[in-house]
Amino acid sequence: MPELRKDPIVGRWVIIAPERAQRPSEFSRPAPSPSRGLCPFCPGNERYTPGEVLAYRGAGAPNGPGWTVRVFPNRYPALRVEGRLEREGVGLYDRMAGIGAHEVVVETADHGKTMADLSAAELLSVLTAWRDRILDLRQDGRLKSIMVFKNHGEAAGATLEHSHSQLIALPILPRHVHVELLGARRHFEFKERCIYCDIVRQELADGARLVVQNESSLAIAPWAPRGPFETWILPREHGSSFEEATAGQLEGLADCLRATLRRLDVALDRPALNLMLHTAPFNEPGERRLPHYHWHLELMPIVSRVGGFEWGSGFYINPTPPEEAAEFLRKVHAE
Repeated sequence: MPELRKDPIVGRWVIIAPERAQRPSEFSRPAPSPSRGLCPFCPGNERYTPGEVLAYRGAGAPNGPGWTVRVFPNRYPALRVEGRLEREGVGLYDRMAGIGAHEVVVETADHGKTMADLSAAELLSVLTAWRDRILDLRQDGRLKSIMVFKNHGEAAGATLEHSHSQLIALPILPRHVHVELLGARRHFEFKERCIYCDIVRQELADGARLVVQNESSLAIAPWAPRGPFETWILPREHGSSFEEATAGQLEGLADCLRATLRRLDVALDRPALNLMLHTAPFNEPGERRLPHYHWHLELMPIVSRVGGFEWGSGFYINPTPPEEAAEFLRKVHAE
């Protein structure tokens, strides 16, 4: 059974998930799945995954072929839905039961496609699946936050080639999100404006760090990126919860995300990358529509390594100014 443990010095929670060690790829790197002759995420192999909790399909029975996007619990979950949310002290230390949810979103039935290869309509289906699963999971009163993320490529932590993303719903608020919320709240209390809305306005006016834009979304190189070509995608209109985005906003996000991924693919020769959705916590009084917070996507291409200075200090050393990265991406021709 997984559990969460809290570092008593910095307040950071970690998940201890022994079941994840059962994965054959955890401590070794086998050949990609095609050479093994079986991909559990491909149509026709649904029996190799847990039963689906969501699928978009034009034909066929549940847990069979015919789907375009499919969602199911992770076979080796970091957290489990079953159980009671128990908290306890162990002397000086804090511990709680590893309650939560860990799901896999298979983004396409085509094994050969990456997220960057998907059409805007196909990406819209993926984003809609994220939204639908968040709307369902936030009904569980034990859960406080959710992280949607994608690991693409071995260097980014992916262990299966078939394009997929993951959702982990947590009974606590991750420290990184907590710090982000505190900073946004401080800005709002001082200026009575959302800092992300201010960023949107400034980057549209300045243009130096703007990568791509449409009527509802824009992609930018952030002012202080942690690594080369870090990119954020934000909706123009304020909203704190991704799952409450309108259909039009999701369509614009899909277009913007596709254009950004295609540019990164061409500019950096199809890099490994991590993609994260930052959205407001849920099941907290007054925390659903926050005036100071703004949901957004963060993309981190893996083109440099984090070393001892970064781990020890919390600072990041980035050799590529964001203005140069944005200009380079704007000049890329990627259709």
